[in-house]
Amino acid sequence: MEPDDIADDQNFFSCAICGLSEGDSSNLTTQNTLQTNATVGCGHQFCTSCVERELSRRKTFPCPICETVVKRVTLSTRTLDDVQCEKDTSWRRRILKVYNKVEKDFPSLLEYNNYLEEVEDIIFSIVNEEPNAEEAKAKVKAYEEANRSQIVMRQSQRADEERCIADRIASEQREAERRKREFQE
Repeated sequence: MEPDDIADDQNFFSCAICGLSEGDSSNLTTQNTLQTNATVGCGHQFCTSCVERELSRRKTFPCPICETVVKRVTLSTRTLDDVQCEKDTSWRRRILKVYNKVEKDFPSLLEYNNYLEEVEDIIFSIVNEEPNAEEAKAKVKAYEEANRSQIVMRQSQRADEERCIADRIASEQREAERRKREFQE
């Protein structure tokens, strides 16, 4: 790791305006929690004092590092990674409910892998707000409308498989309990 990379990492965990780090004890009169601008492309952090000062002057202010607009609604005490992870998980669940084919639905492993790659590309575009994100959302909607009956059928099959697995687990647990009671007697 280069010295500049280390300095960038240290700056990332401090206020982008004043440089105050979270937990910095130099100013004991204020609470030093950092708020993250949870906007894709920014993710820089600001201390509460700087946020309040800047937002008391105007409704938004530019991030001094990347010039992304900072608004009160985009600030969060969670890190940008937390926000991105939640967003990824949410979109991934939505997309995989629609693109729910399994390997046996394809004539070859290569075709299945290409399908999975396409699904990942769609998720990436939407989550990371790529320029083609709206196009990807439209593609998902069109695919869902065109394949609605097959999607519902696969969802039903998956639910049946999950019920079978749950029944098998419950049966094995009952059997283990029965053997445990026999052993204790």
